[in-house]
Amino acid sequence: MKKKGLTYKDSGVDVKAGYKSVNLMKESVKKTFTEGVVSDIGGFGGLFEINKDDYENPILVSGTDGVGTKLKIAFMMDKHNTIGEDCVAMCVNDVLCQGAKPLFFLDYIATGKLKPEKVASIVEGISNGCIKARASLIGGETAEMPGLYNDGEYDVAGFTVGIVDKDKIIDGSKISKGDILIGLPSNGLHSNGFSLVRKVLFEINDIDINKYYDKLDSTIGEEILKPTRIYVDPVYDIINKFDIKGISHITGGGFYENIPRMLPEGLTANINTKEIETPEIFNIIKDLGNIDIDEMYKTFNMGIGLVMAVDKDTSQEVFKYLDDSNEKYYILGNVTKGKEGISLCHQ
Repeated sequence: MKKKGLTYKDSGVDVKAGYKSVNLMKESVKKTFTEGVVSDIGGFGGLFEINKDDYENPILVSGTDGVGTKLKIAFMMDKHNTIGEDCVAMCVNDVLCQGAKPLFFLDYIATGKLKPEKVASIVEGISNGCIKARASLIGGETAEMPGLYNDGEYDVAGFTVGIVDKDKIIDGSKISKGDILIGLPSNGLHSNGFSLVRKVLFEINDIDINKYYDKLDSTIGEEILKPTRIYVDPVYDIINKFDIKGISHITGGGFYENIPRMLPEGLTANINTKEIETPEIFNIIKDLGNIDIDEMYKTFNMGIGLVMAVDKDTSQEVFKYLDDSNEKYYILGNVTKGKEGISLCHQ
């Protein structure tokens, strides 16, 4: 009798589970389709048509990112339907900083053993993020790689392409002395600094992830797993109505690394942090870890997810628009001459 030969499944890769994953995610993916999508799920490449009548000199703007060790929180809570939204946010917020409208998004999910229901849950979060970003999820990859990931673990990364007319690119080059800095609030930690968060909460202090905090009105796990805010609404409408000179997405490196990225050489962002209503989660982390306030602003968004630079006259119009739209904002400070790049006042 002929001995049965090895199969791909014997090595740990279940092709049928992959097929099931695709079928489970189809409904979520199709909810994201916009007018430009000309391909369907399952092809070798995603196709997207640009309406040439909408742009005089179109420039494509791309961005790619992941979620970092925030994934560990999803694993600890066994909750996977929001982490994909983080992945979308980290990509689309970056291209938005250049004035670009996100067009489409691609995802990459890698795991040791493919569990179709879990993958479908991750993609549900990605789809929700794409809808908020007005972008289409037109493709992706789910890779099963036994032996590379611990049981139950996975990684998620994304890639987006946006579009902007060449003469409307926002690159910070027009920022000048006297410009006003407007901050839009975050909804918490977003997706940065989680190596420090996990060390403070779970290594040093051994906090129960299900511990309820009255000041948070939630458990610590629910709070830190909140998905990153997507700023396409209202920011894309703002940049089409007003002359926004620069935009900074406050991600890894906090204020100190990200705000100077939009400033021309020789200018400094002067910011009064007392104007910011810092969410309680940052105070909890600061106190439990005995972390210096400047270190906090070097690591976290501290309650501000996006910063816009506008001239003084335009700022009044932007304030009115935000007020009329019931969008919360902060007047963080202004731009002055200086070599520091950023100067924070905590008093």
